[in-house]
Amino acid sequence: MKRVYNFSPGPSMLPLPVLKQAAVEMTDAQGSGQSVMEMSHRSGDFKPIIENTEALLRSLMGIPPNYRVLFLQGGASLQFSMIPINLAGVEPGAPKKRATYVETGIWAKKAAEEGAKYVELVLGASSQDRAYTYIPKPPAPNPGDAYYHITLNNTIVGTRWTDLPSTGRVPLVADISSSILSAPLEVSRFGLLYAGAQKNLGPAGTTVVIIREDLIGKAPSWTPAMLRYDLHAQEGSLYNTPSCYGIYIIGLVLEWLKALGGVPAIAELNRKKAALFYGYLDHSRLFRSPVDPAFRSLMNLPFVAVLADPLERANLERRFVQEAARQGLVNLAGHRLVGGMRASMYNAMPIEGVQALIRFMEHFEEREKEGGTHVSHTNHEQDLSSRA
Repeated sequence: MKRVYNFSPGPSMLPLPVLKQAAVEMTDAQGSGQSVMEMSHRSGDFKPIIENTEALLRSLMGIPPNYRVLFLQGGASLQFSMIPINLAGVEPGAPKKRATYVETGIWAKKAAEEGAKYVELVLGASSQDRAYTYIPKPPAPNPGDAYYHITLNNTIVGTRWTDLPSTGRVPLVADISSSILSAPLEVSRFGLLYAGAQKNLGPAGTTVVIIREDLIGKAPSWTPAMLRYDLHAQEGSLYNTPSCYGIYIIGLVLEWLKALGGVPAIAELNRKKAALFYGYLDHSRLFRSPVDPAFRSLMNLPFVAVLADPLERANLERRFVQEAARQGLVNLAGHRLVGGMRASMYNAMPIEGVQALIRFMEHFEEREKEGGTHVSHTNHEQDLSSRA
């Protein structure tokens, strides 16, 4: 079967050269006579794999030496708990520490809801008033805050931070699951970065945490061992059996990215892909981006049909997704909480995939025009809000 163009928000498509190399090495990884799936995580065969993966990530991201790289499990969602526990957790009976969260989407809201169980949460700003279609102006942090949390790219609603908030001495913490390695990022601006692997790094099952060393070792005594950054750091991410195969695939993806020219090269390609797609949407009579142009994501690009009647719109969007799939353009349905459509264009999506999607949309739009579909320009922010 011919490979499809997979626009899934995650797990997402992987670079074809990576999949081919993994297939070749499935039964004999790097001359070891075994699959990585069979290796002991403490063996001499796996040690160079995890060390090489970390070294590549450090090089590609420019991670300073006073930051630790951890390969954990539980997805970004577990970090919603680990971060407040480790950075702001207190002993029983002590008053909670304070942390500021900026709510820019559904995952940012989930992070705040989980954080509120452990900290005195300050909701610094929210864009929920306009269905998360923009990034609100961030407030200055409270000097006594334990940390300041943002979600750098909002996977579901398709927005991104274009200017980082200035937090002074308060550690800036960011979920970068859907934007890691998509564009240059100054790691030293942050106290902690975290990312689920299943979008730009590799398969689901591995979570990368990049944490400044002075933030390690603050967990209260009641913290479960598996949730302590200090234990994972002391053991080199081998406190328990990690996702060995996932770490191996991440290493292959990083080798692929390095060969392309690193983050600057992929960032330029990502800008071109997004410009092509947004350029089409901005001139379409049938489809429209609901996101404020100043904050549009380069990774996750939602779009809606421009039809006034909700039922007609839902039917057309459903038909669009089904017909696109038959043309090898898969996973274009929007998130179940907001509906519409969404094209996720992570690093592994070639520009040819974006061009193929635009050609299909042009043909679909022309056919709908000939069929008499009534197009009405509606308030798209309000429309997206009504779906949430």
